[in-house]
Amino acid sequence: MSAEAQNIIEESFKRLIKTYNPQPVVMERGEGAYAYDTDGKKYLDFACGIAVASLGHAHPKILKTLNDQASKMMTCQASYATKPKFECAKFLVDNSCFDLVYFSNSGTESVEAALKLARKWAYDKKGEGHSEIIAFRNSFHGRTYGAASVTEKRMSQPFFDPYLPDVQFATFNDIESVKALISKKTAAVIIEPVQGEGGLTPATPKFLKDLRALCDEHDAALIFDEVQAGMGRLGTFMAYEAFADEDGAVVEPDIGAWAKGMGGGFPVGCMMAKTEFGDALVPGTHGTTYGGNPLACAVALSVMQEINQPAFLENANKVGKFFMEGLANLQRESNKITDIRGMGLMIGVDSTIDIKTLIPALQKNGLLTTQAGKGTLRLTPPLILKQDQAQEALDILAKTLKEEG
Repeated sequence: MSAEAQNIIEESFKRLIKTYNPQPVVMERGEGAYAYDTDGKKYLDFACGIAVASLGHAHPKILKTLNDQASKMMTCQASYATKPKFECAKFLVDNSCFDLVYFSNSGTESVEAALKLARKWAYDKKGEGHSEIIAFRNSFHGRTYGAASVTEKRMSQPFFDPYLPDVQFATFNDIESVKALISKKTAAVIIEPVQGEGGLTPATPKFLKDLRALCDEHDAALIFDEVQAGMGRLGTFMAYEAFADEDGAVVEPDIGAWAKGMGGGFPVGCMMAKTEFGDALVPGTHGTTYGGNPLACAVALSVMQEINQPAFLENANKVGKFFMEGLANLQRESNKITDIRGMGLMIGVDSTIDIKTLIPALQKNGLLTTQAGKGTLRLTPPLILKQDQAQEALDILAKTLKEEG
């Protein structure tokens, strides 16, 4: 590392609240599936800001949209209609099972809106006292108080008490554990179709189908948190579409939350709902300063139009399958991989090598990754990934496992 890079890291973290441990490099730019540090080293980016850079770095369509819209209007009061907001909302509704959109700036804000909507809907429909929310162990939904309250990590962070009341945790992929908790007092059940921080564990189609039936039986809203799994990450535009049963039927949630890959790197998110639920929020019950601003909506629309093309999604599926098969081969050839989980290009790998050793070693060898849960290697490359780049990542993984084993 150069003296300049070392100085930037040291001086930056003297001035930053220590919510993250500093990485030993300073990032400067990105292009496609690659990122470059200030010393000129090239990395294959399988972190992508944790599943954010869906179109990779410096995508020409995003750059053009940013420049074009920024020169017209970047922000305006949320009560005004704008063409970018209309077009973005229309695209989302036309390409999903939902009827109404609320724009936010992040995943945690989208989840907050979903939780408030569910409780307001339950209050209007079932009356006071019907506010219970069921979430799942190993869940992650965000860091603000509502989102953190339905995240199991609250159990290990008592210093933030008191959390939101009336929240219970069931076991993921275990419908009996949900049955033991759900009642007429339940306002909503919130679930990630693929648990992100929980180790990249997918729900089973049957579990989601049973969950839908259980929510219908108890008149509770079903919320899908697709912040990490949605927007093409699983090889379908919406994550819920990736869980079709043997007859091709999919489970439709009542409310959903998105962000991350929706903006391809620009801060934008949304909460969507079916009309019965979305109508519960009226003027004065919720709002946003920046959500739905013209610049964010223009960028999100350009990103989503790119993602929601058959050829684009087909590539994500094809390369994801190739990469998963390559990981399975590595597992057979090495005793260093203990488990592989995930769907599409949202993949988790468990290894005998300590995660705090493995991630820096992969970085040294030119592959950027992140950690999920206590020790899972999370691989969330850009959805534009090519097969030869997937092979490059497999080669780096193989080399690193050998070196660190």
